[in-house]
Amino acid sequence: MSLAPRIVGVETEYGITVDGARRPESGPPIGADEAARYLFRKVVEWGRSSNVFLRNGGRLYLDVGSHPEYATAECDDVRDVVVQDRAGEAILNDLAEDATARLAEDGIGGRVHLLKNNVDSEGNAFGCHENYLLRRRRDFQRTVDQLVPFFVTRQILTGAGAVRQTTGGATYCFSQRSEHLWDAMSSATTRSRPIINSRDEPHGDPDLYRRLHVISGDSSVAETTTLLKLGMTALLLDLVESGKRVDDLLLTDPMRAIRDVSRDLTATTPLELVSGRRRSALEMQEEYLERVLAHTSGMTLRPVEQQVLELWERGLRALRTGDHSLVDTELDWAIKERLVERYRTSSGAGLADVRVERLLLAYHDISPTDGLAEKLRARGLMARVATDEEIETARTTPPQTTRAKLRGDFVAAAQERRRDHTVDWVHLKLNDASQQTVLCKDPFASSDERVAALIAAMGA
Repeated sequence: MSLAPRIVGVETEYGITVDGARRPESGPPIGADEAARYLFRKVVEWGRSSNVFLRNGGRLYLDVGSHPEYATAECDDVRDVVVQDRAGEAILNDLAEDATARLAEDGIGGRVHLLKNNVDSEGNAFGCHENYLLRRRRDFQRTVDQLVPFFVTRQILTGAGAVRQTTGGATYCFSQRSEHLWDAMSSATTRSRPIINSRDEPHGDPDLYRRLHVISGDSSVAETTTLLKLGMTALLLDLVESGKRVDDLLLTDPMRAIRDVSRDLTATTPLELVSGRRRSALEMQEEYLERVLAHTSGMTLRPVEQQVLELWERGLRALRTGDHSLVDTELDWAIKERLVERYRTSSGAGLADVRVERLLLAYHDISPTDGLAEKLRARGLMARVATDEEIETARTTPPQTTRAKLRGDFVAAAQERRRDHTVDWVHLKLNDASQQTVLCKDPFASSDERVAALIAAMGA
C-alpha cells in the first residue's frame, strides 16, 4: 500500500523595489505601484490583463498592494511543486529584467528587484499561501482545529529566518510571518491574517473536494525547505484524513504560541496545551513525526516522501543537539543564520547593522546576478531539488498528471492560433461566436475529450 496522491500548490507574493532610479524631471521616486506597472507591461501586451494563466498551467497576476504573485499549477507530487515554483521565479526574473530595460528607455534608469520574502521596509507583510486538496467532509472545522498547532510549531523547521528588532536589541528568530498573524482561522486574508483561510473555494467539484488554504508560512528560498514544508504537511493530512486524531496537542493560545515559538531559536519554550500539559515546539514536532512514521509504517513510500521524513527527523535533531550544521544547506533559517554569523565575524557588524539588513535582502532577491541564492547553490551551500533543465522546461510545460495539463495545452493552442480565450482554475472558454466552454471539475484529470475537441475547434 502507498499514500494516495494529493493535489498541492503554492502561491507566492513578491516584494518589489527599484534602486538607482532617477527621473528625467524632478518628482517623487519610483514607488512599488509604478514599478509593478513596468513589470507587468509586457504581460498586459500579450495577455491584455495583469491577471493571466500561462502555458505551464500556472497563474501570474498583480495582487493587492502591488505585489506580483505567481501561483503554481496543480501538482500531485510535492517535488513537482518545487520545480513549478522555481519556474515562476525564472518567469518573474525575466519580467524584472524587461522592466529594468524599459526604465532605461524612459530615461529613468534604476534596477527592479523582486524579493521572495514576507515583510517590506515599512513593516507591511505579504504571504506565501499553500493549497492542499481535501476530501469534503462534515468535520472540516475539527480537521482544521487539529492542524493549527502543527502550523504554529512547523516554523522551527520551515521558517525563513528573520532579525527582530526589540527594545533590548536585535535578535534572530525563525519566522518573518509569525509576527503578523492574528487569528487561527478566518475568511479574511489581509485584515486579520489567520493561520488558515476558511474561505470555501475548492477549485474543483464542491461535492467531493474542499481546499485547505494555509497562509501562515514563510516564503521559502531553499528548494529543500519548500519540499519539507509541503511534504510534511501532506503526510500529516493523510494521517488525519485516515481517521487518526492529533487533537491531544491543541494549544490554549495558538496566536501567543506562534510568536513565542518564532522568538526561541532553541525551540524549547513550554507551550500550554488545552489538556493542561506543557510541551515545547520541538517536542510537539517530534510527536507529529513519530505519529506520521507509525501511520506510514508498512507502506511503500516514494523517494520524495522518504526524503521529507529524513529531513524532518534531521531538522529536529539539529535543534535537539544545537548542531545547526546538520541542516545549514537545506533549511532557510539555518542557511541564513550561518550566512549572517559568518558575515558578522568577518565584518564586526551587529545584527541591527544596515549591512546585515542588506545581506538579508540579497538572500531573498530572486535575481541570479544580484541575489545570493544562485551563488550559494553554485558553491554547494544551498541544496538543490530541481535541475536547471527541469526548471527551464516547467516555464512552458505544465505538470502532466493533473488538470494543469488541460489548461496549459489549451492556453498554448489559443496563443499559437491567436484565439481570444478566458481561463480560470476550472473553466476553459473560447471568446468567439460559439462561446464554447468546458468545465474541468476534477483536479486529477489530465485528459478530457471535451478539451481536445475545444482545441480542435480552434482550427489550424
